[in-house]
Amino acid sequence: MFDIGVNLTSSQFTKDGQQVVERARLAGVTGMLITGTNAHQSAAASALAQQQRGYCWATAGVHPHDASSWNEDVAQQIRQLALRPEVVAIGECGLDFNRNFSTPAQQEAAFSAQLALAAELNLPVFLHCREAHARFAALLTPWLDKLPAAVVHCFTGTASELAYCLALGLSIGITGWVCDERRGLALRALLPQIPADRLLLETDAPYLLPRDLHPKPASRRNEPCFLPHIVRQVAVWRQEDPEWLGRKTDENARRLFRLV
Repeated sequence: MFDIGVNLTSSQFTKDGQQVVERARLAGVTGMLITGTNAHQSAAASALAQQQRGYCWATAGVHPHDASSWNEDVAQQIRQLALRPEVVAIGECGLDFNRNFSTPAQQEAAFSAQLALAAELNLPVFLHCREAHARFAALLTPWLDKLPAAVVHCFTGTASELAYCLALGLSIGITGWVCDERRGLALRALLPQIPADRLLLETDAPYLLPRDLHPKPASRRNEPCFLPHIVRQVAVWRQEDPEWLGRKTDENARRLFRLV
């Protein structure tokens, strides 16, 4: 099983990042993608992936929250990182109109620039969309025939939004959000609608600790070693064998990000 979304550069992992990776290995996680969210964090993600070559890979990009930082210098930094062999996707990029830490205009400019960069470099995109579906789709759609692949990371949208993303040919990243009985039930009901070859699984660690995980870690911090729990739960709700689902989503990740 492959974790496509790990924020291993988070300060929450500063003291024990190596142990986090080792716990993931012992839990049966066969690889992970370390998320880049701005120029600095993307460089750090690349460096961590280099240290775990063949087990960890990285994305390079600017999250919509950090879109105000996008300029020509940042663009060149992301471009240079994207040329490294361990960097296998542009992102995390997209739109987030929930809190607007960067203005919508700044987000749209950074998103469009990163889509253009991904198309130029023939790299997949690792996407973020929150409360911005219509504009997200409008900006993304013209680029899809120029991109090798795209995944909507941590999808939490509606049935109609899922149908639209699938119609566009996007892959869907599912996190422990579906393990939350307060806010994940609607998404849980949609799980069977995702074709098996378009489903990817992730922890988004250290965030989104599954609420139905028992016992919970004292730190209340999510880790990639909890991915097997998400795999098992998703398999139950999709009525699939968890071992098969783990292998299938691992295959999907390796195909989408062209890992060797």
